[in-house]
Amino acid sequence: MNESTQDVLVLVDGDVAVAGPVAVARAAASHGEAVVAVVAGTRAVADAVAASGVDRVLWLGEPGDGVPVEAQAAAVAEVVAGAAPRLVVAATRDAGRALAGAVAARCGAPVLTGATEVGIAGDAVEVRRDVHGGIAVRTERVTGGPAVVTVAPGGVAAPASAVPVEEVVTTAPAAAVRVREERASGRAAVDLGGARVVVGIGRGLKAREDLAVVERLAAALGGEVACSRPLAEGHDWLTKDRYIGISGQHVAPDLYVAAGISGQVQHMVGVAGAKVVVAINSDADAPIFAQCDHGVVGDLYAVLPALAAALEA
Repeated sequence: MNESTQDVLVLVDGDVAVAGPVAVARAAASHGEAVVAVVAGTRAVADAVAASGVDRVLWLGEPGDGVPVEAQAAAVAEVVAGAAPRLVVAATRDAGRALAGAVAARCGAPVLTGATEVGIAGDAVEVRRDVHGGIAVRTERVTGGPAVVTVAPGGVAAPASAVPVEEVVTTAPAAAVRVREERASGRAAVDLGGARVVVGIGRGLKAREDLAVVERLAAALGGEVACSRPLAEGHDWLTKDRYIGISGQHVAPDLYVAAGISGQVQHMVGVAGAKVVVAINSDADAPIFAQCDHGVVGDLYAVLPALAAALEA
């Protein structure tokens, strides 16, 4: 596979929400490099990714019953090492980070997490990412080998002409890890990374039962509900997979509505990839108004129901 030394690879961690990594890879491949997806997951996932705008799809085959994506990391790393790519892009989520780490270890490459911009300049890969809690932007250059970066997953890529799925065989040992049992947490799982609309709620919410106001607007917009860290880890009003922030989820929706969120950098880092940010806050001096595209100074208990009613009409 050494014929493709200029390839830009996208690691697919079993989730079809790869619009973010594919878009970043395509933008970086501005000098004729091929964008190649390496898929750890089912054939259905590989087929979906084949129509996501990539040039090639390398599929590791069916993972087998009970084999988590992370257990295929050695096989993914073998394929990537053989391809000798310029750049490897993965999604910023648990499985994506696991694959990125395995690939970096195998290739002796650095891992740069939470990238916001990636480009190829001469013999170097240039990566821009937020640092120090989002108050600064650092540009880093990687030379002499591949760079492994993670980016916000985005949603499901817009359909494109499908390319053939190529099954590859590796010499990596069979996965020794199996999922023996799964237990429901009693709460529905959420994929914020794949959501095109996200409504985030912060400490402006006074009581847990008031989440109904937020859920109504999210439903009217066809989106998901998310929150700032205190609501998930302090009050336990929402599950931790709905917490957006520097140590939580990183999302890139078409629309992010922030209600009762002040706009501290620890939270805003998690929505850096959002195309449009709408802020609703009763404090006209809240920092979020300097970081949003549209702002409403008002009580969320009045604004959210009014917006929902208008959308439902």
